[in-house]
Amino acid sequence: MTQPQRQVKLELPAGLSAVYSNAVIVSQTNTEIVLDFIQVMPNDPRARVQSRVVMTPTSAKAFLQALSQNLERYEQKHGEIQSQAGSSTLADQLFGNVKPEDGEDE
Repeated sequence: MTQPQRQVKLELPAGLSAVYSNAVIVSQTNTEIVLDFIQVMPNDPRARVQSRVVMTPTSAKAFLQALSQNLERYEQKHGEIQSQAGSSTLADQLFGNVKPEDGEDE
């Protein structure tokens, strides 16, 4: 027997502020997926965590599917999103030209 679909009323708190993130670091434990949304600024070697979101693997997979669907819709409307050329990994794109400070191990 199929359960009736639950409706949830989304409420946004009055003081809610949006944060800008231009990268995300994804890690996991045996029970959680951790998303650290970060901001990397030009000429600044620091990457600042703006927000951390912790999800169950099931919720993270649902998020991935929703994000994928929304990116498809975006590209249908606005054209294909071009990835940054010349870098094969996100780490290379973000930190490829960042050098350790004197005295730090490489």
